[in-house]
Amino acid sequence: MALDGDFDKSLSRRAMQAELLDAETELQLAFAWRDHRDEAALHRLVTAYMRLAISMAAKFKRYGAPMNDLIQEASLGLMKAADKFDPDRGVRFSTYAVWWIKASIQDHVMRNWSMVRTGSTSSQKSLFFNMRRVQARLEREAASEGRKLDGHQLRHLISTEVGVPLADVEMMEGRLSGSDFSLNATQSSDEEGREWIETLEDDAEQAAARVERNHDLETLRNWLVSAMGRLNERERFIVTERKLRDQPRTLESLGTELGLSKERVRQLEAAAFTKMRRTLETEAVEVQEFFA
Repeated sequence: MALDGDFDKSLSRRAMQAELLDAETELQLAFAWRDHRDEAALHRLVTAYMRLAISMAAKFKRYGAPMNDLIQEASLGLMKAADKFDPDRGVRFSTYAVWWIKASIQDHVMRNWSMVRTGSTSSQKSLFFNMRRVQARLEREAASEGRKLDGHQLRHLISTEVGVPLADVEMMEGRLSGSDFSLNATQSSDEEGREWIETLEDDAEQAAARVERNHDLETLRNWLVSAMGRLNERERFIVTERKLRDQPRTLESLGTELGLSKERVRQLEAAAFTKMRRTLETEAVEVQEFFA
């Protein structure tokens, strides 16, 4: 962590020593990058406004993210701003870059706040970064008037104040109420208490479904054995080699072994399937697809 702190200070010092661009120079650099992809101009433009990125990153330290990570995200936002900046719009680059830097940092903070996705819509972002501040102000105003707001009233007021649905306020309140915890933690202080992971639904096949599946497979096997019993020895051999092997044999290879033409083997196979289909139709119509 000490190294991180030293790196932060070193980077901040270099950023503060960078040149200050006047409007004309800034415009020239922006045109050089946009029209000629002049990397030297891009580097000079980004370096000059790195102090802005670092300053904005520092405002988000209270969310618990390492400062180096925040600076990195701010730098990415600054690079995106430089790449998309249109100097013909008549605005200063710093004014344009602020939005991209802030958006990049906010996305990073929200991605790393919890293992559970905190939100991605504009209303959810607004809630994440403003909910506590708005809530504190509403509580102060109510207290100054001698009123006390319950949770339901407070959520409704926050919803109106921020301009988001009540459901989003309730969702975000749950997200911000506590940090992630291990699923291997016990549900009580007792060391022998049940772990939280034991309350999760098992996605594995349940016993009843397994018994039913095994019963169906056994029934199907008996039907197939019965149908195969209606074939002569050569037909059974062809069906076995063509349908019941992990690597089915070709008509040509069977013809060579049986001393028959490829077409004759195909005809025998078709005849065998017809016999089996007739047998199976009296047992269960579902297995007809096996021979489709």
